[in-house]
Amino acid sequence: MAKPRIAVCQMDSKNDKQANVETALSLLDKAAETGADMAALPEMFTFMGDKEGYRTAAEEIPGSVTEKLSQKASDHSMWVHGGSMFEIAKEDGKVHNTTVVFDPDGEQRAQYRKIHLFDVEIGDEVVTQESARVVPGENIVTFDTGFATAGLAICYDLRFPELFSSLAGEGADVIILPAAFTKHTGKDHWESLLRARAIETQSYVIAPGQIGDKPNSVPSYGRSMVVDPWGNVIAKASDSVGVITADLDFEYLDRIQQELPSLEHKRKELYRI
Repeated sequence: MAKPRIAVCQMDSKNDKQANVETALSLLDKAAETGADMAALPEMFTFMGDKEGYRTAAEEIPGSVTEKLSQKASDHSMWVHGGSMFEIAKEDGKVHNTTVVFDPDGEQRAQYRKIHLFDVEIGDEVVTQESARVVPGENIVTFDTGFATAGLAICYDLRFPELFSSLAGEGADVIILPAAFTKHTGKDHWESLLRARAIETQSYVIAPGQIGDKPNSVPSYGRSMVVDPWGNVIAKASDSVGVITADLDFEYLDRIQQELPSLEHKRKELYRI
């Protein structure tokens, strides 16, 4: 596969889980129509609403939503990256923010729980405490697609380059980051951080996002995009629900890593992390 096609699905999920899932499945169908080899959904694609609703929207994995994603992968012979959804945690009343990935046969190939949780107060208007309802993950995850080694991250993880460096160290040449970046931070930081992580890791960064106003939450920025290993934005979504695509050129990636072998020059023995 010379240049696999990646489809990035941008959504405006709200507090109607059934409607959100139906939209996601429809976008996966549209992604398949573009000839995509992989399609990726955004963070919290099943539910974005009031804090009390998160636990109700959560499921065991496997469960009804992951079964639907598996079926779409099989129907379209396409990798399906399930953005993230709420997985029931062992801790009473809490959930995990979890990515699940399916191969073209519909088999689950990876599962990642968001490591870094968004606990931030910005002035007096925006207060977010993700840790009040979400249990953080503990594992760094990569998987083999046949055309690339892919690494997994979710939204706020983007601000922690050590995670991305670890994924690159595990051989990831594609990193997929579903997000629901806030409009307040997204307008200044979203693209800059995505480009920085792509340059640092010399990998393709795939970033499907949420857009729009959210019930009992802050608006999401959108601008889903694909960034190449040189830091160029090669696909960017408009301010609407839909699908964008990009073809990944691994000969180009190899050339960048040969001409600027910064990954080989890293002196890990000096880092205090």
